[in-house]
Amino acid sequence: MIELFTADTPNGKKISIMLEEIGYDYKVTKVDISNDEQFKPEFVKLSPFSKIPLITDHDNNESIFESGAILMYLGEKSGKFYDQPDRLKINQWLMAQMGTIGPMIGQHHQFHHYNPGKSEFGEERYFKITKRIYQELDNRLKDSKFLAGEKYSIADIATWPWLARHEWHDIGLKNYQNLSRWYLEIAKRDAVIKGYSFMNKNSKIPGII
Repeated sequence: MIELFTADTPNGKKISIMLEEIGYDYKVTKVDISNDEQFKPEFVKLSPFSKIPLITDHDNNESIFESGAILMYLGEKSGKFYDQPDRLKINQWLMAQMGTIGPMIGQHHQFHHYNPGKSEFGEERYFKITKRIYQELDNRLKDSKFLAGEKYSIADIATWPWLARHEWHDIGLKNYQNLSRWYLEIAKRDAVIKGYSFMNKNSKIPGII
């Protein structure tokens, strides 16, 4: 049994989608980050940077923090979406999500969605960076069905939830043909639909208008 300590965020959705994709039984333990539950000593002991998600694999009493590391662990454990022949490319695109796509779009959320009007510099900077990320992903997906190649992988699972907040970005996902194709194809997967709404069964994946 996998226990998933998480909140309803893009990083949290990465892991619920992966668990649905590989068909593992899992238990969700909500961490209320709005009330700083991630800073409780018992949580910090397992997640040193006080971040969600975190999993505990009760089959071997192993806890893993950082969403990318969790995806790699589950990919290796299940033998799915982390194929050895494609692993170098998967790792590169996974690290791109961890180091650039998530952090930069996350800052765009902070300045543009949560705190508009507080920093013109911050709003402009992260809007431009997020727009550039859209274009870079679109360029990649012009030449490749999925991010790491022709097969769906943990790199796609890591990246997709950030694009699922495209309505917050005010960039216009519909203007990026290849990125839109990729987004909609993944959005139709049963495991993605279930994993997206893992904490709120009424949650619907945003379409593209």
